[in-house]
Amino acid sequence: MINTEDIETSRALLEQGRIEDAIKKLEELTNDESDELKDVAYYLLGNAYRRGNNWKDAINNYTRAIELNPDSPAVALRKNCIEILNFYNTDMYNH
Repeated sequence: MINTEDIETSRALLEQGRIEDAIKKLEELTNDESDELKDVAYYLLGNAYRRGNNWKDAINNYTRAIELNPDSPAVALRKNCIEILNFYNTDMYNH
């Protein structure tokens, strides 16, 4: 079962810049059978992947968070990731 302490530990890892440790912890949490706080774990996992410039996995995890909680803050970040990718992809075609 995912608990608040697990979520706070994951947030602390992200704040410390320990991206790989955060990803490992959050992947364990998202594999948990319970649905409680799972949307938050996916949201944070999306943040970790985004900070590591892994846009595909960031978007996928934000999408999972949104599926579990349509009011998740992942909505805005998923949109931002897509906008960034669209900007960079468009720009690459102009060179």
